[in-house]
Amino acid sequence: MDLAKKILGQKTFDQFMKMTFYGQFVAGEDHNDIKPLIQKNHSYGVGSVLDYSVEEDISQEEAERKEMDSCVSAAEKENIGKDHRERKYQAHKQFSDRRGGVTGARTYFYADEAKCDQHMETFIKCIKASGGSSMDGFSAIKMTALGRPQFLLQFSEVLVKWRRFFTFLASQQGKDGLEALEQRLELTQLQEFMTKLGANGDFYGWFKGRKEDSTGCIDMLDWNSLIDDRTKISDLLVVPNVELGKLEPLLGKFTVEEDQQMKRMLQRVDVLAKHALESGVRLMVDAEQTYFQPAISRLTLEMQRTYNGEKPVIFNTYQCYLKEAYDNVTMDVELSRREGWHFAAKLVRGAYMYQERERAKEIGYEDPINPDYESTNRMYHRCLDYVLDEIALNRKANVMVASHNEDTVKHTLTRMNELGLIPTENKVYFGQLLGMCDQISFPLGQAGFPVYKYVPYGPVNEVMPYLSRRAQENRGFMKGAQKERELLWKELKRRLASGELLYKPVY
Repeated sequence: MDLAKKILGQKTFDQFMKMTFYGQFVAGEDHNDIKPLIQKNHSYGVGSVLDYSVEEDISQEEAERKEMDSCVSAAEKENIGKDHRERKYQAHKQFSDRRGGVTGARTYFYADEAKCDQHMETFIKCIKASGGSSMDGFSAIKMTALGRPQFLLQFSEVLVKWRRFFTFLASQQGKDGLEALEQRLELTQLQEFMTKLGANGDFYGWFKGRKEDSTGCIDMLDWNSLIDDRTKISDLLVVPNVELGKLEPLLGKFTVEEDQQMKRMLQRVDVLAKHALESGVRLMVDAEQTYFQPAISRLTLEMQRTYNGEKPVIFNTYQCYLKEAYDNVTMDVELSRREGWHFAAKLVRGAYMYQERERAKEIGYEDPINPDYESTNRMYHRCLDYVLDEIALNRKANVMVASHNEDTVKHTLTRMNELGLIPTENKVYFGQLLGMCDQISFPLGQAGFPVYKYVPYGPVNEVMPYLSRRAQENRGFMKGAQKERELLWKELKRRLASGELLYKPVY
């Protein structure tokens, strides 16, 4: 690539890219450059999810160094192996370049707090550009761009351990095999069991008075609420000690700077949410690797609790190639139902499959991915059906069907028709990538359905890392283009026969 630029010259190279691959998959260089495309798409009923797709073009060695430096705490460096850590939630040099095996997702590596502030400012510009380009846009952000990933690793581990401990206790009460939300712990039995194990804590007292009309039973959501009231950020990072019957820190100690880094990450997320609300833009939080994702989802959920009271502002992303996807969706829907805020989800199949599988195999933990494509499809439709049913019952739920799969789009349209969900209610959205699947996006838009293109933008040279991986992802693009030509020709003939040759957008 560097040799090509030297031969052609930078300006010639940029122009060549704009006429070819860049022009196909990227909207433009800045928020002014992208406006014509956004407005053109909008006139055909297609909205935009703006995604500033610039990332650092760094070597594998530098990526590995940055990741290892930013994912290991001071306490771990001093006391190797003495803290309550699991291998899945620790940095491993073999997999520290998170770009490996990933095609369509941006990757951020932590440098310092100033760089995180720069990323926040970039996201703010993207939010403003989205608000200035249309009245109903989305803007995408990535949580790993906004803080030291060490916190995401640690908080994810804590959340998983809390959930796993609840499942273990439920199994002791004969609740094996039930869906996550159907499991209930009887508190008196819980206290008896823990005492029998030799624990000396007042487990019943952990929950006493937390529910006005306590039934003596708790579910997973009640269990998770135990960490809601912790004010010091590092106090979130505690796990239950069965033997002692108390909560204890995941790590032996936290430095003042580490505590401040965690706090600043949450502050940046909050700043972005406020800008989105003020700009009339929906904020789409992208999903990432499974060792970060529990924390990302939980932080997104906390934003939803704060900002989704009146309307859906914050959207969480659910990766349906995960075995636990249905449990995650159903628990979050139930929490939104109990607390009265707008549930908002983007459903994707997932972008990290090869990396996740290889990491699980090499490090030695259960593969988190569904065994095959068909099981992922079933999971996607199961999650989708659950949310669509919730929308039909409670108009506070919202979903974006982010898929290039025509069967999934057809399934969604059929279910919407069955449930009486009208496109103009703006509760069910469709999403596809810019430059792909126009045969799905534009007919949906013209038929009045809320449909959006995921619109990457940024300077040619700085978008090249994203584009090079997009090229790998779309090696079968020409086959898709042939299919699009066939469909477009079929549509042209239909319009000629019906006298509807030109589409006149409704303003």
